[in-house]
Amino acid sequence: MTVSLLLVVVCAIAAAGYLLGRSRARAASGGDTRKLHSLIGYHGQSVLLFSAVPALILMGAWLILQPMLIEGRVAGQITAADIPEGGSPALVMSDVRRIAEGLDLLGLDAGEMAALGADPAQAGARLAQAGIALGSEIRPNVLAAALDYRRIADGAGLAMTVAVIAAALAGLALSLRRITADYRARNVSERFVLVLFIASSLVAVLTTFGIVASLVVESVHFFRLYPARDFFFSLTWNPQFRGGSDLGIWPLLWGTMYVSLVALLLAVPVGLMSAIYLSEYASGRMRAMVKPAIEILAGIPTIVYGLFALVTVGPFLRDWFAQPMGLGSGSSSVMTAGLVMGIMLIPFVSSLSDDIINAVPQSLRDGSFGLGATRSETVRQVILPAALPGIVGAILLAASRAIGETMIVVMGAGAAAKLDLNPFEAMTTITVKIVSQLTGDTEFASPETLVAFALGMCLFVFTLGLNVIALYVVRKYREQYE
Repeated sequence: MTVSLLLVVVCAIAAAGYLLGRSRARAASGGDTRKLHSLIGYHGQSVLLFSAVPALILMGAWLILQPMLIEGRVAGQITAADIPEGGSPALVMSDVRRIAEGLDLLGLDAGEMAALGADPAQAGARLAQAGIALGSEIRPNVLAAALDYRRIADGAGLAMTVAVIAAALAGLALSLRRITADYRARNVSERFVLVLFIASSLVAVLTTFGIVASLVVESVHFFRLYPARDFFFSLTWNPQFRGGSDLGIWPLLWGTMYVSLVALLLAVPVGLMSAIYLSEYASGRMRAMVKPAIEILAGIPTIVYGLFALVTVGPFLRDWFAQPMGLGSGSSSVMTAGLVMGIMLIPFVSSLSDDIINAVPQSLRDGSFGLGATRSETVRQVILPAALPGIVGAILLAASRAIGETMIVVMGAGAAAKLDLNPFEAMTTITVKIVSQLTGDTEFASPETLVAFALGMCLFVFTLGLNVIALYVVRKYREQYE
């Protein structure tokens, strides 16, 4: 039984439990539901929760642990001779999983599986016809491990189906037996809702810890294979998957900062001035038309911005600025990506700043006007200082968005990793290289692939530093203002 079908079965048992719980509660009250401690709906919810939640937890834990346990059992069949030259055990185990999945897609019976197990060449041909790409030629031990993987996985899947359905039915039976007129079903339901709220609030925290942990672990693996001194101090980025790579971060970091700076130089003034106009000068009718038009920019996919940079902005800057001034002859440049990215960031700065400025109390404006200040003086000396913490947050959000952008940089700035001050030269960013290093049929355990995690860790630390600096500035200003 597939996981999706098993999930449907559990949900059906839980729904049946809800109806049975209501009926059982009504019967326990003798037809007068006023005798119940809780409403019959709470009784139905309690049965539903005891039927579904333990079964779903069991299924989730099983799906997480099953692949690790199976791989631990079949990994012993892989010998050193089965690992290709320059490969790794992880790459061979990846082939084992792919072969097992391919055999499952082929829908072979036990006899056909045994026949394929005796002929690795035929197995490779059948898998190639099914579109299964492997990292190396199938060896007998690898094929035998894949067959065992498939056999154990089938048995484990059947055991999971039985265990999950049994858990759902056991929860249904036990919860129905607990229903009496004095049963506090409402407390059970509300306690579960409380736990759900707590778990939801922890999702963001746990996700952050998971992301950081994965980056740290893989970065440690990278620095075991590649010197940290060369990574942090080299001025050259030249990955060579056959050896002799130079993986210095500075050209990528410079490109990231350069493109982001150009984007912010356009987005921050334009976005902030539009927010001031919409909140302080525009009429209600004008605001109702202009604000949605600006916010439409935030809904345009980044690939569309990339096409706009590639087809329109890049050739325009090349023909009218770069070539006449002798600064470059290509349409891919820092200026192209920065300007288009700045247009994309305008709604982030404008909309957030507009909401923050509107949140400034009207009493501050009235007091300023009462002292004889003009509207522009009120904006400069009262409203902007009061809204500064929120505006800094809006600018920080735009900066984080610019640093993490990929598609516009790929299509607008190119992929050249170099240190240059010319804004009409092609450069690249950290995010672009993270994508390029993790795509393709490359060995995951190589430094050229693991460097993506080190780049991601540096990017995370960089953005975290921006947040700390912004928080320090905001707190310092608030102390002066208050």
